[in-house]
Amino acid sequence: MGNHGSNLDDILSQDMHHWYNKFMRDSPSGLITLFELKTILGLKGMNEDANSYVDQVFCTFDMDGDGYIDFVEYIAAISLLLKGEINQKLKWYFKLFDQDGNGKIDKDELETIFTAIQDITRNRDIDPEEIVSLIFERIDIKGEGEMTLEEFIEGAKDHKDIMDMLRNLMDLTPVLMIIVEGRTG
Repeated sequence: MGNHGSNLDDILSQDMHHWYNKFMRDSPSGLITLFELKTILGLKGMNEDANSYVDQVFCTFDMDGDGYIDFVEYIAAISLLLKGEINQKLKWYFKLFDQDGNGKIDKDELETIFTAIQDITRNRDIDPEEIVSLIFERIDIKGEGEMTLEEFIEGAKDHKDIMDMLRNLMDLTPVLMIIVEGRTG
């Protein structure tokens, strides 16, 4: 349905009162659990990788780690995804990719996430293995098979093609549209 950009700009320009009412309508308790997020997004019957990815997204939005997304975390997540600076987005991607939380991302973690994203978005234009190989070939110049946050950010920013690929793969616009407008159909 056309241009997401102007639609999302309109969404962000809504006042806090609108956002709060929307949030409370979706989650009357004032807190969104992982189960509720999956219900809001209409995600049922996902494979293990896709399920793991949604769990990881939830954990990165649950900034205080209490097992819930509250209104402040909800607004912060939407603002980051829609208006965040590139460094902020890359840090968020890294946190999402670093599934074991060791401060480094390896090929398996990246491939798992990209496969899961494709399972959810149904967009299988590029083979996850090829994406991961390209990213590591360009960014992991030391050939260690893993990258720190600093290496990831600097490497991604130095390669426009990788930044474009990440932007396209990590585009959560359809997910945000569901959160904001509700699932139709």
